Amino acid sequence: MKFSTQEDMEAPIAAVFEMLSSFENYERAAMRRGADVRRVDGLPVPGIGMKWDAQFDLRGKQRSLSVEVITYDPPNEMVMELTSPGLYGSTSCELIALSRARTRIMIALEVRPQTLAARVMLQPLKLTKATLNKRFKARAAQYLKEIEAGYQARA
Repeated sequence: MKFSTQEDMEAPIAAVFEMLSSFENYERAAMRRGADVRRVDGLPVPGIGMKWDAQFDLRGKQRSLSVEVITYDPPNEMVMELTSPGLYGSTSCELIALSRARTRIMIALEVRPQTLAARVMLQPLKLTKATLNKRFKARAAQYLKEIEAGYQARA
């Protein structure tokens, strides 16, 4: 199952990538929502090989997730691999400079079941894919507007 969207932002590509790759903000946001997040790599700077393990409650069950950065090409692209028991996924952010102060960002999320139980879990989501895709696009647009506002406040 794949979700994707693209948005244009009024900010330079380097600033957008810097804000998108602020991994500490993602860690704090997940912890505020009740997840237990641990960074398990020893890299001193952001790059390929960064890895996190997370545990969280979802629909009344304890779930675990591992996230690893597999592509890190500032300021153009970032890809993360997501693994969970029975599920495999990836999320990618690709940036294109439209001008000095304008950036197009393309975000994609793909989730694939690896077991029969995961396939059964994802099946109801496939029936509501159009609704989920609208929610994905709306949430991504909201987040990117926050990034754009943060850039404009700094500039």
